[in-house]
Amino acid sequence: MSAIYFKNARIIDPATNFDAQGEILVEDGIITGFAETLSSIPSNCEVIDCDGHALMPGIIDMRVSTGEPGAEHRETLKSAGRAAVAGGITTIVVQPDTNPVIDEASLVDFIKRRGRDHALCKVLPCGALTKGLEGAQMAEIGLMASAGAVMFSNGQKPIENTKIMQRLMTYSTAYDALITSRPQDPWLSSGGVMASCELSARLGLSGISANAEVIFANRDIALAENTGARLLLDMISSKKTLPIIENAKAHGLDVYASVNIHNLCMNFYDIGDYRTFAKLSPPLRGEDDRKALVAGIKNGIIDVIVSGHDPRPAEEKRLPFDEASFGASALEALLPAALTLYHDGSLELMEIVRALSYNPAQILGLESGKIAIGAPADIILVDLGYPIKFNAAKLYSKGKNAAFDERLLQGQVLQCFIDGDKVFDLNQSNI
Repeated sequence: MSAIYFKNARIIDPATNFDAQGEILVEDGIITGFAETLSSIPSNCEVIDCDGHALMPGIIDMRVSTGEPGAEHRETLKSAGRAAVAGGITTIVVQPDTNPVIDEASLVDFIKRRGRDHALCKVLPCGALTKGLEGAQMAEIGLMASAGAVMFSNGQKPIENTKIMQRLMTYSTAYDALITSRPQDPWLSSGGVMASCELSARLGLSGISANAEVIFANRDIALAENTGARLLLDMISSKKTLPIIENAKAHGLDVYASVNIHNLCMNFYDIGDYRTFAKLSPPLRGEDDRKALVAGIKNGIIDVIVSGHDPRPAEEKRLPFDEASFGASALEALLPAALTLYHDGSLELMEIVRALSYNPAQILGLESGKIAIGAPADIILVDLGYPIKFNAAKLYSKGKNAAFDERLLQGQVLQCFIDGDKVFDLNQSNI
């Protein structure tokens, strides 16, 4: 029997709002006790002195794109897994926008097996809502759910046909499947490369109106109300969308929302002088939008913070802004960027940890996301005050473009454990 005893830790458990010094025991990959419940610890137990640092649940990132299968030059499950654990992420949900698209049960099984065999973190597949993500023919949600798909998405492509979206939501209720929607009207956003604002006009760049998000958010919530489907509005970016979500929750709808870490910590001025690393989808919006999204985390309108990890090779980013691809690497930036909101007083630490771990676990029906007896020992040890100058060139991810490149952040994962096995150690970082 393998056992680890963590002592002198600041334990952060978002499930019970526990934040205090303590000790925990892990045996055979499961949390089995706290200091006050233990009469003794096993004689052969490994003892880890946490030196007062934060011990918290591993992050569950619900929005990760890789290139495997079909575009392994962008990212493989192995490289994404290395980046994930270095960033304190113990579980990733991979998007279906691969080649071939993850739109049938055999491909869901392929992702599960590849993740299990090659990735250091846990890998959960997200199935496609429509065949080939083309928005025309419904994919077989039931078979993919049985094969292990934990949610369903159309990737970056909104489903234009409202009738098809309604059928998908109706069908999903038979399996209690989670439908995720990127709310963006394809006609209003067509040709846009950044948020519509004074800066976009000054730079001569085509803008994407916030109304593009609002219109489709309204549509999909109305369909969820009509069908009873479980709906996640994925990576919202506009303050205008928040009242819609708040109203849906107030009326008891099974509606959730996530926000991309970039939109939570940056605004459109970070584009600067045509900085393509900050060309993202959804686009960076104004400072008032960013502050409203932060408030949305605090008041529970937004449930989940995601990385929106979408690595792109240099040849797709080192181009004129109009021509560059959307996307950036963010797995290793997610936690330290989120912690800047703790250090500047915008959010409480518990609010951040809840949105990164406990809420995703609850939405996906996972046992992780908490520090509790019987829970999997997917835990991370974090130095909350560790200063970082983010360096994209040193990322474990294959994608060396990152919107947070050269930004001063604060917070570093010291060790990462999955099912009690140490998969990352900052002092032995040879992953």
